[in-house]
Amino acid sequence: MFNVVVDKLISVKLNGMAEGLKEQSGNRAYKELSFDERFGMLVDKEIMYRENRRLKMLLSKAHFRYSNACVEDIDFSARRRLEKQFILKLSQNEWIRDSYNIIITGSTGAGKTYIACALGNGACRAGVRTCYVRLPRLLQEMKISRADGSYIKLLRTLSRVKLLIVDDWGLSPLSDAERKDFLEIMEDRHNVRSTIISSQIPVEKWHDFVGEPTIADAICDRLVHNAYNIRLEGESMRKLRSKMPKKHPEI
Repeated sequence: MFNVVVDKLISVKLNGMAEGLKEQSGNRAYKELSFDERFGMLVDKEIMYRENRRLKMLLSKAHFRYSNACVEDIDFSARRRLEKQFILKLSQNEWIRDSYNIIITGSTGAGKTYIACALGNGACRAGVRTCYVRLPRLLQEMKISRADGSYIKLLRTLSRVKLLIVDDWGLSPLSDAERKDFLEIMEDRHNVRSTIISSQIPVEKWHDFVGEPTIADAICDRLVHNAYNIRLEGESMRKLRSKMPKKHPEI
């Protein structure tokens, strides 16, 4: 009879309750509890199971470059001029609820991508659908979608992502089609979704990167004016880590 009940729970997709029931049947301590107490624990088990499953799905679909990045592991040393309290405030995700953006600038290896992924990871853990993509890859996908007829579908997909992280903004000049494509993305997201931009180029030079003044104005207007700015300073984090003495294998 027990196995039949477990199978029925699984058949109606109550996997968490099925696991909880197995756990209760194998532990004598649960027999001292009332029916209401045991049933409440089964409900809690189901809720936890679904929350963990949703988080796993969100993290998987986010495609973070640093999947384990977290705010707690960010280096807040003085040389970077990165304010800890400011980052901790951003980690509360209020800016996402307000549909604000974040712009992270700094030299190569300064830690821009890690911070972006850490904030994105925290957003996923708060149930926010997030997507990480490098700008060159995004523009390539836009080009392909034009050719195969899925352009509108891709734009719709990007517009529904609550937090879009665009890394490597400004690696190479934009073509006319590319800047128009990116403007379409930002137009759909403006004031309704949040975007993180990571770039080596200071914001004041973005017009030169975009190229065409009118489109540059439109893109910057949708990105910059309602954005928090994080400007990283100091030497490359990768270079600094390479200079650190390596520990003996046995230590």
